[in-house]
Amino acid sequence: MANAQSADDLAKQLANPVSNLISVPIQVNMDFGGGADGDGYKSVTNIQPVIPISINDDWNLISRTILPLSYQKDYTYDGGWSQSGTGDVVQSLFLSPRETGESGLIWGLGPAFLLPTASNDSLGSEKWAAGPTGAALVQRGPWTYGVLANHLESFAGEDNRSDVSATFVQPFVNYGAGGGLSYALNLEATYDWEHDQESVPMNLMATKVTKLGDQMVSYGGGLRAYLAGPDSAPDWGVRFVFTLLFPK
Repeated sequence: MANAQSADDLAKQLANPVSNLISVPIQVNMDFGGGADGDGYKSVTNIQPVIPISINDDWNLISRTILPLSYQKDYTYDGGWSQSGTGDVVQSLFLSPRETGESGLIWGLGPAFLLPTASNDSLGSEKWAAGPTGAALVQRGPWTYGVLANHLESFAGEDNRSDVSATFVQPFVNYGAGGGLSYALNLEATYDWEHDQESVPMNLMATKVTKLGDQMVSYGGGLRAYLAGPDSAPDWGVRFVFTLLFPK
C-alpha cells in the first residue's frame, strides 16, 4: 500500500509540468506517412530533463530542456532522401510558486529559447529564437487538467532561412487510476505564422510508475493522430516514453 501511494504521488507530480520533481523523460515519437510523397517516416527521440531549483521558501525555478534526436526518410531531399542527427534544442525556464494558492491554480511563467543545434539543415531552423512560455493547471482528486504554451520569434541566424514565428499550445488532461497508472490526453498545437500553417497532433497515452531496483521510473506508450496539418504532415504515429524519477 505504501509503495502504491508513493507511485500515485509521483504519477501526480509527473502530470504537473512545473512540479518540484527531478525527472529525465526519454520520449520516442514515430510518425508514418507525410513528407514529399506522402509515404515518409520520421522518428524523433526527445531527451527532456526537468530540473527544479529552489530560489527561496516561496519560489522555484523549473528548467525544462528538449533535445531531439531525429531520423527521417522520404521527407525532403537534402543530400539524400534520409537524414539523421540532432535537432534544435528548446530550453524553457518557469518561475513558479512553491505553494498552491487557495483557488487550487498551479502556474509558472518565464522565457523560452530555441537554440540552432541541428546537425543537419533539414532537421532544424538555423535560427536563434526566444519568447514567453507559461503553464497553468489544476489538480483535483485523480484529475489534472491544464495548458502549457510558448511563443518563439527568431532574432538571429542564417539569412537564407525562413524566420521563426511560432505559437505552441498544449492543453492536457490526466487521470490517475491508482497503483501508479495514469491515462493522459493532450493536443500539441503549433501555428507557424511565417507560413500560415498549423499542426495539431493528438496524443492518447497510458503510463505506469514503478521501481526498477532502487530506481523509480515511469514507462508507457500510446497513439497519436494528426487532426490538422500541412500536406507534408504525417497521417498517424505512436509514442513511447521512459522516465527516470528522482524524488526529493
